[in-house]
Amino acid sequence: MEARTSLAIAATQPHASTQPLTGKVVALLAGLAAISMLSTNIILPAFADIGEDLGVTARELGLTLSSFFITFALGQLVVGPLADRYGRQKLVLGGLSVFVVGTVIAGLATTLDVLIAGRVVQALGVCAASVLSRAIARDLFEGETLARALSLTMIATAAAPGFSPLAGSVLSVTLGWRAIFILVGLAAVVLAFFYVRDLGETHPADRRAPHSTKSVVLAYGRLALDKRFILPALSMSLLMSGLFASFAAAPAILMQGIGLTSLQTGLYFAATVFVVFAAGMAAPRLAHRYGARIITLAGIACAMIGGGLLLVGPAAPGLGWYALSMITFLWGMGLANPLGTAITMGPFGKEAGMASALLGFLSMGAAALTTWLASVLSFAPVTTLGGIQTTACLVALVLFLLRGQKNESS
Repeated sequence: MEARTSLAIAATQPHASTQPLTGKVVALLAGLAAISMLSTNIILPAFADIGEDLGVTARELGLTLSSFFITFALGQLVVGPLADRYGRQKLVLGGLSVFVVGTVIAGLATTLDVLIAGRVVQALGVCAASVLSRAIARDLFEGETLARALSLTMIATAAAPGFSPLAGSVLSVTLGWRAIFILVGLAAVVLAFFYVRDLGETHPADRRAPHSTKSVVLAYGRLALDKRFILPALSMSLLMSGLFASFAAAPAILMQGIGLTSLQTGLYFAATVFVVFAAGMAAPRLAHRYGARIITLAGIACAMIGGGLLLVGPAAPGLGWYALSMITFLWGMGLANPLGTAITMGPFGKEAGMASALLGFLSMGAAALTTWLASVLSFAPVTTLGGIQTTACLVALVLFLLRGQKNESS
């Protein structure tokens, strides 16, 4: 019982509404959260075609990922307090508009520098949608409903990194890689339309807090020093960084190492979605029975085992061994991430925008680091990925354990 009550989100706040959790709301939250992943993963199978067209290597194209994540991370720190002051809708719509501009730049790029510039503009815009998906969820829900909303959102969001490479490979083969950016831009326009029609503003004026620059800095400082926030936030960020590292390493491992075609790589990503689906469905049920903290810790440990399999296996593994490793990692990540995110966000309903922004900054900062490492380290790609995932999960496990010990002693 004590483990169950250790779920931080169970300490309900008076700021969330009692709106029911509907499929329409979940779809919109998932769309806002997934658009950034869509724009990143859909281009992975096209790296070979993009590299040939622009005259660069696949590893150099990895810079389009790390530059995206760095910009994404920094942008969220600005979006969070602005959304707490001015509401969610203006930031969501403005961000999606900027994202479309960046998508056009990237789609018309004839050099790597222009492609990177387009990706940076994309990140500046889409960071608003991603960070505010969590804040909107916190606006609407609390307690176990918040955990369920985040779990269902994660399940739906998993379709973006899973199925988007398949769509990207088909588009690249049939219409060329630039058609990928047309699809991404259209997706943003459609998302904006349904957001305005079906959801709209969720942070009314009477709940907004004016933020001066000084108050923003102080508020971020308070969050960074609050162990209820910073320890699980860092833990979840490190866990997710292992996932992003796998995205950066996948073209080299699957296409250059194992020898899959662009279409086969897309099919592989699509197949892995069902692992995250299953884990996301299981997470709230297991948390209700055993406690969110225990299941989160078990998930992190499982993800660490997945990374370790790459280290103890062959330097040039076949598809079977690599898939086993990634299934193990994804199952653990799928259990831990929604519960850990809910635990992180739960106590901070009034500052949901800033809390979500800081969590997003930490997550994307860690992602930028690991994708850069996956691109530049001279070890075999499988060894590099296994080392990154195992180390990140080990530190994540320790941090989450420290959070639990601190919470229990207080």
